Order: sequence, then structure tokens, then C-alpha cells
Amino acid sequence: MERVQKVIANAGVTSRRKAEKLIEEGRVKVNGKVIRELGVKVSPQKDTVEVDGIPLDKEEPVYFLFYKPKQVISAVQDDRGRKVVTDYFKEVEQRIFPVGRLDYETSGLLLLTNDGEFANLMMHPKNKINKTYIAKVKGKPGKDELKALQRGLPIEGKKTAPAKARIKSANIKTNSSIVELVIHEGRNQQVRKMFDAIGHPVMKLKREKYSFLTLENLKPGDKRPLKPIEVKRLIDSAVT
Repeated sequence: MERVQKVIANAGVTSRRKAEKLIEEGRVKVNGKVIRELGVKVSPQKDTVEVDGIPLDKEEPVYFLFYKPKQVISAVQDDRGRKVVTDYFKEVEQRIFPVGRLDYETSGLLLLTNDGEFANLMMHPKNKINKTYIAKVKGKPGKDELKALQRGLPIEGKKTAPAKARIKSANIKTNSSIVELVIHEGRNQQVRKMFDAIGHPVMKLKREKYSFLTLENLKPGDKRPLKPIEVKRLIDSAVT
């Protein structure tokens, strides 16, 4: 279940903030009834949502794996005119949106779909879906610093969940190293903040894996549909 304003925004009708204004103005209906409360939740696949009398189309669910380049926003639109991930899906008729986000300077594997229930399943912290990041960081983290990443460390007053961390390589000349970090949380810029917390700021960051999915045979900006068996495997891994 998702808030109505999020469903409207995900459908590409308008921004979430503007959708809230439409609700307050009585211009949104759910299953034929006008709503004016911002807390109303609906199922995008089961409930009928109308804006100004026009229903949001109930579409067949689609699922994509996308290799997000750097300096692209993980959103369906940007009020500052910057490039967004859906700019790479102009030929897709369905109103898709990203599952979670990668920050502006981070590249790598991102899922996009029009299935809100699937997206919620993937993003809910209790489902502990692993995401693997490769980070180029300043300096070389020591054993104690790697253990801090693995045990969890306080970020903005809340301790991160246990993670996996290992050094893949180090370069003395550039005073940098390549670290693999596996986490299942998805807090805002969490990976960067974790490395900041141990004194080794991120210089470059890429998400290489999402659960069992990889970027194999893809270049930045490339995409492919998920196979039905991949979608089922992701759902199964989230609910077991």
C-alpha cells in the first residue's frame, strides 16, 4: 500500500508535492470517492485513482534492470532540469519509476518498474536484500575500520546494520583503495556516510550487484527487461 500522492507522482502525472495540493483541492478520487486527506493509502494495482476525473491507467507490470550513469537523477522528473533515469526509457509506454535510488554521483545497478507492491517489497528493510557496492576511497582502511563497517556504526544517531566489507586492492601512489561493501539497508547516501565515519571518504562509487543481479554485458546507460524467473526469484528472496 502506498500514499495516494506517491502513486500519482509515480504515474508521471505531476510531482508528489503538487499531487498533495490536488488532493487538498478535492481533485483526486479513490474508487469513485473524493479524498482530501494526505494519509490515504491505496494499492496501485487494485484501487482506481482518478485525477480531475481521469483514471490512472492500470498497466501490465514491467521490470527493468538499468546501468545508471553518474550525474543522473534517480527520479521520474527533476525541477532543475537535470537528466533523470526515465529519460533512458522514452520508448517504454508504461509509467515506470526507480526502485529506491542511487545518488547523483553514484553509478550502477538500479531497478525500474511500474509495480508499486514489488518496489515496496524490494525496499522494505525487513527483507534484507543485499546490495553490493564497489567504492574507491581515500587511503586504506585498517582492520579495525573494516570491522567497524562490518559490525555497524552510528550514522546520524542510528547504528547501521551488520555489513560485509573487504579490500580488493590498494594504490600507494594515489593513496587510495578499492573496497567492496555489501549492505541490505538503503538510507540516504548510506555508503558514503559509512566511509566518512571511518575517515576514508568515497572518491568514486558504483553499485555492482542487487541481490543476485549483476551488470554483466551492460555499459552505463544500458538496460534490459528482467526475466520472469528473475522477478520471481527476487520476490521469493524477499518473502522467505
